Amino acid sequence: MRKILVVVDYQNDFVDGSLGFDGAELLDGPICEKIEQYRHDEVVHTLDTHDGRYLDTHEGKCLPIPHCIGGTTGHDIYGRSAELLWGTRRFLKRSFGSLELGDYLRRGCYDVVELCGLVSNICVLSNAVIARAALPDAEIIVDSRCTASADKEMNDAALAVLRGIHVTVL
Repeated sequence: MRKILVVVDYQNDFVDGSLGFDGAELLDGPICEKIEQYRHDEVVHTLDTHDGRYLDTHEGKCLPIPHCIGGTTGHDIYGRSAELLWGTRRFLKRSFGSLELGDYLRRGCYDVVELCGLVSNICVLSNAVIARAALPDAEIIVDSRCTASADKEMNDAALAVLRGIHVTVL
């Protein structure tokens, strides 16, 4: 059985930076536990990645808060997760979801894809949808202890949508 863990955008700017929120730092321990659980399988991660022209992009016009600018500390992985993710394959993405990740998952023929990280109702949700499309017969998992949002209602709604597309929400 082929299994993979995808750590989505667990970056400084989403934890204690420009888009950080209370409680995001508490995910470091559970995410590290997940990384350890998958160490004999495969672990990859995504990085939300923008440049100095962010405010001119569609996302920047809708969310005018510069964040995850390549080369800044806000772009880096947060906490101990950074140490555990060192050397794992990374996917730089300019938008919420990564088509490159989807292609990688499809080519890998994974039976289980688990996602964790930030933010539940945006990038985790987007990449779970991509994983579902790439691997329609795989089990896609999101552990609710390893994801969050600044908005609890949006977090709950995202988890409900994930259940609706047959993602296993733990």
